[in-house]
Amino acid sequence: MTRLIDPSLEKLSQIMSEMGDMAIECVSLAVDTYLEGKDNHNEVYELSDSIRNKYFEVEDLIFDMLLKYQPVADDFRMIRSSTEISYAFSRFGRYAYDITEVRDLFGDISECTNASLLEITKKVKHMIKEAVLSFAQLDVRKAVKIQEDEAFIDKMYKERLPKLIESNNTKCALAEALLLRYLERIGDHAVFMSDAINYIVTGKHKPSEKRIASHTDYS
Repeated sequence: MTRLIDPSLEKLSQIMSEMGDMAIECVSLAVDTYLEGKDNHNEVYELSDSIRNKYFEVEDLIFDMLLKYQPVADDFRMIRSSTEISYAFSRFGRYAYDITEVRDLFGDISECTNASLLEITKKVKHMIKEAVLSFAQLDVRKAVKIQEDEAFIDKMYKERLPKLIESNNTKCALAEALLLRYLERIGDHAVFMSDAINYIVTGKHKPSEKRIASHTDYS
């Protein structure tokens, strides 16, 4: 039987799905802007702004749902976590825009060696896609994998920064340091999302392996 809250939950799910797709596209465009010298600045700005507007739309919808339906248990966890996850989407958009600003600030960076950035951006793109998918499927196993990917990004970040200090090319070193910082922050927000997904499914932000397994469908 359809409950009074169900249409609002479906609308919330639809907006969140749209935000996820936009976040993936926004970060991918921004990274391509930097690494491939493409002019995607305006497109990234519009996407980032649209994600931010949807974040406010989610906030208004959630406030309305809390007032009208006073949700409890599973519904409450979903609604509360949607606030946190939609904020993470908005941050993805903001950092993507910041990445395009770096490209605009430093201009042509074709002289720079971006081998480390290529590796870390590939991992970040994968993390965002997995974060969006884990939320859509409420798959806590994927959410845990995101935390492992974030540890890899942190390791690369800490290893690469000291090497940049020793670089003879100040422009390349500064541009790469900014990119690494933004990508590391995107990774942090992906983990923030995974914690929220764990909370929706298990009621715990950092559940045990046993609790994760009990909520994972291996079929």
